[in-house]
Amino acid sequence: MANEADESCVLCKIGRGEISVRAVYEDNEFIAFPDMHPQAPVHVLLIPREHYASLMDVGDEGLLGRALLAVQRTAEVAGVAAEGFRTVLNTRDNGGQTVHHVHWHILGGRFMQWPPG
Repeated sequence: MANEADESCVLCKIGRGEISVRAVYEDNEFIAFPDMHPQAPVHVLLIPREHYASLMDVGDEGLLGRALLAVQRTAEVAGVAAEGFRTVLNTRDNGGQTVHHVHWHILGGRFMQWPPG
């Protein structure tokens, strides 16, 4: 179940359409748009329109499955599906999450090295 939206949450404002972004992909449940600080030639964020502070707050496995399908569609539209891409989901502070609204990073356009960090 979604948490109550934080009125100061930038990603909630994007999800509600209060902040305009160039949508790479969107449907009724998700919106994807270019990251403001790209770490690869293609770096897109996919967010649910509803607020979940982190992965640990998403109790709907259906939503998680639909999110991965939205990642696939976003990668196709962004032009990285054929060559490959990396999907990153940072969870909570020690996991590197700095914006507390669950979101998936879709990175591509170059070979991704390992380990990442």
